[in-house]
Amino acid sequence: MKQLLQGFKDGSAIGIGYLSVSFTFGLAAVSSGLDWWEALLVSVMNLTSAGQFAGITIMAAAGSYIEMAVSQLVINLRYALMSISLSQKVDPRFHAGRKMLLGFAVTDEIFAVAMSREREVSSQYFLGLAVLPYLGWTFGTLAGAVCGNILPQNISDALGLAIYGMFIAIIVPAMKKDSRILKITLLAVALSFALYYLPGVCNISSGFAVIICAVLASAAGAACFPMEEEMQEEA
Repeated sequence: MKQLLQGFKDGSAIGIGYLSVSFTFGLAAVSSGLDWWEALLVSVMNLTSAGQFAGITIMAAAGSYIEMAVSQLVINLRYALMSISLSQKVDPRFHAGRKMLLGFAVTDEIFAVAMSREREVSSQYFLGLAVLPYLGWTFGTLAGAVCGNILPQNISDALGLAIYGMFIAIIVPAMKKDSRILKITLLAVALSFALYYLPGVCNISSGFAVIICAVLASAAGAACFPMEEEMQEEA
């Protein structure tokens, strides 16, 4: 019980943060044509902000199942790497069944908190850590989706722009600190413009455009800016 309560405490701040972000997702989902219960169902069955936003974009564009599958693979592949790393820190009683169940809740923030813990991560602690973020994400989506149905259209559309502000707030500080991130971001923007305006490729669907930009920009970043040897030694 002590481990569970500590997990609740450590996950409370994440839950509050997810509440605000998922509110925006609920608005965006309804603006894309989903009913409130469909938006809620998406968040009940998923816990991936970038993946869900990409998913509703593909749904709104009537994209194919292949687009959806590939985009989610590209966006969410990092969770597999996080889970492998986290599996080295769990205690021996955190058996395979619990890993399969609680692995659903591995996100960037939950992973960071769990890995920063000095002691081994027990299944009770991880369950407590995941509960409030999951509830915050689910109820935030519900609130946003309901507000998207009852608010005037112009207000709903304006609030829907908040997600772009969130993305900008995430990437701009990183670009200011590291010129390499700035260059990779500008490359992704240039690729996006090219896929939207250039003849011959402008008919590519938005789902595949996101996939192409993400893969090419990240591949170029890995090739042009590999991790320096001293950084690897320090790690």
